Amino acid sequence: MTYENETVVRGQEGGAPGGVPGATRAPSLGVLLGAAAERAVPVVRGIPDEALAAPTPCGDYDVRALVNHLFHVVVEFRALAAKQPADFSRTPDRVGAGGDWREEFAGAAARLVAAWSAPGAEEGTTGGMGLPARTVGCMALLDLTVHAWDLARATGRTYLPDAGVLDTLDEAVAEMAPTARRMGFFADPVPVARDAGRFEQLLAATGRDPSWERPGD
Repeated sequence: MTYENETVVRGQEGGAPGGVPGATRAPSLGVLLGAAAERAVPVVRGIPDEALAAPTPCGDYDVRALVNHLFHVVVEFRALAAKQPADFSRTPDRVGAGGDWREEFAGAAARLVAAWSAPGAEEGTTGGMGLPARTVGCMALLDLTVHAWDLARATGRTYLPDAGVLDTLDEAVAEMAPTARRMGFFADPVPVARDAGRFEQLLAATGRDPSWERPGD
């Protein structure tokens, strides 16, 4: 999928990096994360306090725990963009810290986008497993996208990802799913109708039920 800092998407019109006919460069992670953040931040801003104990489509997380998890992802993956170590050993309770966590999340998301937009962020490897930096950035992109959907669904709203984000995640999830399931990051895939939309198929591949509804709806 990744060649140095360049992902090649075949079968599209446009210039071909490296002289590959019919290929175009995939959007940068800075662009993709910016598009994902543009959709995720309003979801987080719109979470009412009374919904914090509500269940979500994401396993054992309620809304409060999932906001804390997503906030932590946004902070730690910013460090990974700079080739610095990340710490996922504990998740701080930023919702309960007493500040305006909604606006603090918006600021953290903006800093994540800036970090992955910096020169060299997609080059080389990063993280304890020494994975390609673009692969690691795609993990952040996936979390920002699917957890925004989790939170939107848990609070009675709709969510659709940016088309370019979905293009990138289709490929990334197909590559990472077998390992992610073995390591427990993804649940088993959920069956969906043959005519299910692309985003529904992506959610199902990560172990989510695209038809999940809030209790009482």
